[in-house]
Amino acid sequence: MEAGSWDYSLFWNEAMKQIEEEISEQEFAMWFNRMAYSHAAETQIFVAVPSSFYRDQVKQRYLGLIEQKLQDLSGTSLTLEFDINRSDPTAVGVATTARSSEANPEVRNKKRPRTPHPVLREEYTFENFVIGHNNSFAANAAMAIARNPGTGYNPCLIYGGVGLGKTHLIQSIGNSVYQEYDNLKIVYVTMESFTNDFIQSIREKKTQAFKNKYRYADVLLIDDIHFLQKKPETQEELFHTFNALYDSNKQMVFTCDRPVSEIRDLTDRLRSRFERGLNVDLQPPSFETRFAILNKKIERSSLTIPQEVIELICNNVTTNVRDLEAALTKLIAYADLVDKDITLEVAKHQLKDFFASPKQNNVTMDVIQRTVADYFNLSSQDMKGKKRTKVIAFPRQIAMYIAREMTEYSTTEVGLEFGGRDHTTVMHACQRIENRMRTDPTLEPTLQFLIRQIKEQSTKS
Repeated sequence: MEAGSWDYSLFWNEAMKQIEEEISEQEFAMWFNRMAYSHAAETQIFVAVPSSFYRDQVKQRYLGLIEQKLQDLSGTSLTLEFDINRSDPTAVGVATTARSSEANPEVRNKKRPRTPHPVLREEYTFENFVIGHNNSFAANAAMAIARNPGTGYNPCLIYGGVGLGKTHLIQSIGNSVYQEYDNLKIVYVTMESFTNDFIQSIREKKTQAFKNKYRYADVLLIDDIHFLQKKPETQEELFHTFNALYDSNKQMVFTCDRPVSEIRDLTDRLRSRFERGLNVDLQPPSFETRFAILNKKIERSSLTIPQEVIELICNNVTTNVRDLEAALTKLIAYADLVDKDITLEVAKHQLKDFFASPKQNNVTMDVIQRTVADYFNLSSQDMKGKKRTKVIAFPRQIAMYIAREMTEYSTTEVGLEFGGRDHTTVMHACQRIENRMRTDPTLEPTLQFLIRQIKEQSTKS
């Protein structure tokens, strides 16, 4: 062989043929069908791959195996080098295996057609996500994950209140990966559905099928992990699923309505795994972001809505994106049904009840009592009852303190809501909580968690 003229394609094809016999058909199709021999140097073989992600995965999973096969076949220590070829790499040089070389060249592995994912919502894309100061960190992290799943920011936890875009972001990751990468298995599920699948697999004795569904995903997206609370067996199963995927460098993204440190009854080992990766939060949108969100949504409709109407909505709806869209949807529906233009007066009239609804600005005593009672495994009646045992008195004092913090009720009015107690009892309760916060570092986070829960419950009601 002349110097500078090296052809190791025979060794490459034979190595691929042997590896094909040693691993599963699905695994071979996923990681070898889109890799092709390109050219060679004296001690190097260059292969074409479709992306840096694909290269990194092959290097991590199979580099040692491939190079050992090549050395055994050639008697020479050959190293593998990768060229990124974003067009079809199997069109470069010699076909990957005997199977692909014998196939019709018109039927080579091609990029997946841009059809919708069977589970993910088609409209949840990065293009449709409005980025502002409140969500830029989370959005940029999500886009980075979608570009190179499994190589960084793994796992990722996106947390924030209802209606702030958690589901939109996590599904945007799935849609982006689905369109960009062939042969990657993307699994999206809510925590509730994961739990139901797990229960059903036990009942029907199909636990292996359950494991195959989740533990062999390339990208696992789980929404609302706060529903893991008080589900020890589901936590155990998710723990093992997490480990299997993490050890295989598969991407995991989770969403939650609170920081993972505030999820009650979560095992320490599972909590530590959620905290191992990147945790990013979503905050309520600023006025500018709210304005941009509504304008983007209006662009997709055939209506013309005056800027003053958009400003009216943005000034009065400050909770979350979902409420913003609900107000706009009501106006669009009105205009469509009665065939009238949307003016400022029409908007004020149609949205007056919406602007004044409890979910916008009112927190009721009932929600406070129920939320605190649920947290301490008590009933709302315990909050109002006569019992003064420590197990009830302390939660009652917390509820009174929160009521004074979150409402305009006077101490007398708060006392009446708690079983007709005197206003001095309420004052004493608030003082006790304030004093205890100075010595108990766990109390303030508990109060903040309860306040956040109360706000979210008020939004839903």
